Amino acid sequence: MGVSGDMTSENNLADDRYRLLVESVTDYAIYMLDPSGFVSSWNPGARRFKGYQDHEIIGRHFSRFYTAEDQAAGLPARALEIASREGRFENEGWRVRKDGTRFWAHVIIDPIIHPTSGKALGYAKITRDLTERKRQEEALRRSEQSFRLLVQGVTDYAIYMLDQNGIVTNWNAGAERIKGYRPEEIIGRHFSIFYTEEDRARGDCERALASARAGGFQIEGWRLRKSGEKFWASVVIDPIHDDQGHVIGFAKITRDMTERRRSDEALQAAREALYQSQKMESLGQLTGGIAHDFNNLLNTVIGSLELLRKQVTDERLLGLIGNALKGATRGVSLTQRMLAFARKQELQPSPVNVCELVGGMADLLSRSLGPTIALETLFPKGLQPAFADPNQLELAILNLAVNARDAMPDGGKITITAKNTLVTEESRSALAPGSYVQIIVTDTGTGMDAETLAKASEPFFTTKGVGKGTGLGLPMVLGTAEQLGGSLTLQSEVGHGTTATLWLRTSEPGASVVSTEGQPSPVAASASSLAILAVDDDALILMNTVALLEDLGHTVVEANSGREALRKLEDGQPFDLIITDHAMPHMTGGQLIAEVSTRWPNIPIILATGYADTPNGLPPGVRRLGKPFWQADLQKAISEATTGANVPMGA
Repeated sequence: MGVSGDMTSENNLADDRYRLLVESVTDYAIYMLDPSGFVSSWNPGARRFKGYQDHEIIGRHFSRFYTAEDQAAGLPARALEIASREGRFENEGWRVRKDGTRFWAHVIIDPIIHPTSGKALGYAKITRDLTERKRQEEALRRSEQSFRLLVQGVTDYAIYMLDQNGIVTNWNAGAERIKGYRPEEIIGRHFSIFYTEEDRARGDCERALASARAGGFQIEGWRLRKSGEKFWASVVIDPIHDDQGHVIGFAKITRDMTERRRSDEALQAAREALYQSQKMESLGQLTGGIAHDFNNLLNTVIGSLELLRKQVTDERLLGLIGNALKGATRGVSLTQRMLAFARKQELQPSPVNVCELVGGMADLLSRSLGPTIALETLFPKGLQPAFADPNQLELAILNLAVNARDAMPDGGKITITAKNTLVTEESRSALAPGSYVQIIVTDTGTGMDAETLAKASEPFFTTKGVGKGTGLGLPMVLGTAEQLGGSLTLQSEVGHGTTATLWLRTSEPGASVVSTEGQPSPVAASASSLAILAVDDDALILMNTVALLEDLGHTVVEANSGREALRKLEDGQPFDLIITDHAMPHMTGGQLIAEVSTRWPNIPIILATGYADTPNGLPPGVRRLGKPFWQADLQKAISEATTGANVPMGA
């Protein structure tokens, strides 16, 4: 009896300890159910979670903790049945407090079995309130879903992930739009598929991941779409770390920058074109001014030599004078090139039959090209006439042919052909829309690299060596073409020759007169003597003009300015003709002509100038004489001005 009493006391003590343990737990609802599911005990944790006091819940069925939906679905009875059959029931779900509010609970139900009889005594039920964790999980889920929707909603950026080896693991809508792959076509494949073959061969993919692994990678370059088309991409690759700081993959963001690159290139090209235009304009003004002054000097030299030749009978001296005149003639040719480059040469455009013009140049081209160069001309039927100055067009073609010859030191072939071309608004050409003739000169020479080709049309640039070229050949051709509303384009590749294409506006069909005049023959004195007023601010030019006129038998009065010329006219001395320079200080030749035409309208006038640009508003009877001029040119101009046979300057 003593032993039994002791054991009873010990059992009671243990029961008390377990009861104290359960009663002290507040973070868990720990209570018992009888075999039918009625509450038979209730701890402080249960009171805190569910809101019921002991007397309010003991003896009530535990199903009241379930939502109406779960009760209707029979979940309370199924929970007890599973606990009884399987020895344990565990799940998470919504439960209901006394006040009707819901909380997210983690529930465990264990059956209580009598240790000796094995009879079911009821169930131990442990419930934990996980509402806060559930809220956090829901917030995280919503955040992840929002982020996923955000990433998927971005279409201007390709945003996707790579594993540690560079394999694509996910794919957003922007990636599909930019690169062209659907998710099922690209997920699981290596990202090197987006790189060009050259970039893969250089190991750019591996370097990109290595750099990203070290902290990040950013670059711009060419990438490939699914179609094989290249696009210019801005690429960022960042490492993705786990909680321990280990790299577990990469986040890759790609943006299609092709349009921006094209815009940048177009802007850069526009800036380059503006710079080139400004440079050419400055050089043109400088070159044009030099050429004009040089023309004036040549005018004096040529005039003086012509007069001297008439006074000399010694053959040796005549030969020297002839050589001097030839040199002066070459100087005239050089100034014409300079003026052509400066777009300031005097042009007399008319319809030109290109086939006939080139045919008429056959002998000249053959002599210029030499025996080692084969020349072939091919012209299609129906070729429209070009609107050009025949003499300047002939010189331009000769320049292109000679340039081609110089690119073939060991001989070769030059082909000259032409075709009709239409430039439209959609052509994206610098030329104005309209009909053009292309004169194409192709050689089989050494060709040019990109750097040389870019400079080929610049003034004074030459590859022929010191003393072997002026560097004005191609600029002259370009200047002539642009002055006529056309252009010159060059295509070349090292080892594959060069093609020069001269673009000229077309004109209505008409006869083309192509002539190559040498030095005019000496002229005889005029049949009738005229009283001429010669006006020029340059004393050398004025003296030379007076000497040439007097040699022709005319009486000449000098005036070194427009105002002095007016004073002499106002003095009442009669004049049969006025010859005036244009570029004079204080009063230009154009202003003098306007004044004379108003006050003395019957006096014929010749405007002698080296500039192509003529003053606006000149009377139709004014005859133009280009500088430098030969005595024969002067005599012809006088004849036309006094007989009214000249072509009006405004025509």
